[in-house]
Amino acid sequence: MQRSFITRNPSVLIFLALLALFTLGVTVLSEAFGIGLISTSYVKVLGKTLCLALVAVAMDLVWGYCGILSLGHFAFFGLGGYMIGMWLMYERTRDIVVGALAEAPIPPTEQEIVDGIGTQIFGVVGSNEFPLIWSFADSLTLQLALVVVVPGTLALIFGWLAFRSRVNDVYLSILTQAMTLALALYLFQNDSGLRGNNGLSGLQNLPGVEQPQSHVSMWFLWASALALGLGYLLSAWIVAGKFGSVIRGIRDNEARVRFLGYSVETYKLTVFTLTACIAGIAGALYYPQAGIINPAEVAPITSIYLAAWVAIGGRGRLYGAVLGAVFVSLVSSWFTGGKAPDIPLGIYTVQWVDWWLVLLGLSFVAVTLFAPKGLGGLVDLWVERRSPNRHGADLGPDLGSLREKEASQ
Repeated sequence: MQRSFITRNPSVLIFLALLALFTLGVTVLSEAFGIGLISTSYVKVLGKTLCLALVAVAMDLVWGYCGILSLGHFAFFGLGGYMIGMWLMYERTRDIVVGALAEAPIPPTEQEIVDGIGTQIFGVVGSNEFPLIWSFADSLTLQLALVVVVPGTLALIFGWLAFRSRVNDVYLSILTQAMTLALALYLFQNDSGLRGNNGLSGLQNLPGVEQPQSHVSMWFLWASALALGLGYLLSAWIVAGKFGSVIRGIRDNEARVRFLGYSVETYKLTVFTLTACIAGIAGALYYPQAGIINPAEVAPITSIYLAAWVAIGGRGRLYGAVLGAVFVSLVSSWFTGGKAPDIPLGIYTVQWVDWWLVLLGLSFVAVTLFAPKGLGGLVDLWVERRSPNRHGADLGPDLGSLREKEASQ
């Protein structure tokens, strides 16, 4: 009798149950729908953390399972944020312009409204005309499609060029970082069409929604939790099957997998493109909660941070990637939010806002040297203690009882 996917992978069910309990607990404790113990600002922190956990799962799939150390996946995350940010900023500005022109003695034409929107959005970079990339900014459906299409297309083109040339290891990492740097430098330009260094702002305001931010923040937390659950389920399903076995084989010995007749480039390209799409979705949910996105968000250093999160959590374990992202995000919020007390040392005072990145770097080095399995390794130890490996051992008074076959059931 064939067992279901969930039965064969109980850790997935445990993760989804914990995620559901977490979401329910935050809802009950929130200001919007609960007793108010968790502030709206912290609900946003938790919602953003779930989005970071989703992009970490994508990073673990491409690096931990396929062996591709991509130092550019946060660029796909940022592109997803830009795509949804264009619609949010366009519609919010439209509401403002329409409200301002409503008092005019002569009703404004549609072109006057569009010109007013353009002036409001692009006046900061000395323009009032919409670039070509804003052609679909007035359509939520199309911009949602672009959240997946734009990162996926960029990953598909880049991956096809890189993998067909059989670029591997550190050289591929350098290329992905160069791609991210090129994208960031382009976005910093005022004529990029995305307001240059100013970025897109006011994204926390949903057009046409007359609800307080406490409610909006909970909606986004629910959406982020749903996206993380579905992304985790999809990734677990992928790695549990034949496809997952092949990409693990590519990670461990690419030449042998190629010798066995598998199209290594196709598998790599599929994983690279799929994870870019997942990262785009995570970014589209993250930046409306952050309220702003600018080119600094896609700088190469952010992708390096992402790799550090996965390493700290334990690559090659989906739950490890989630643990790493959640741990670093919440600890970072504590240190950089002024909650960690400064340490006076006489002639010098340690201020954690300045030293947090140093601490993160040291943590990454320590995990790499002394705990390569990361935080996920702690879960492994706990599971091993509860379920010792007794395959083939004598498990009963009868020396022939419960040998290898029975012990594996």
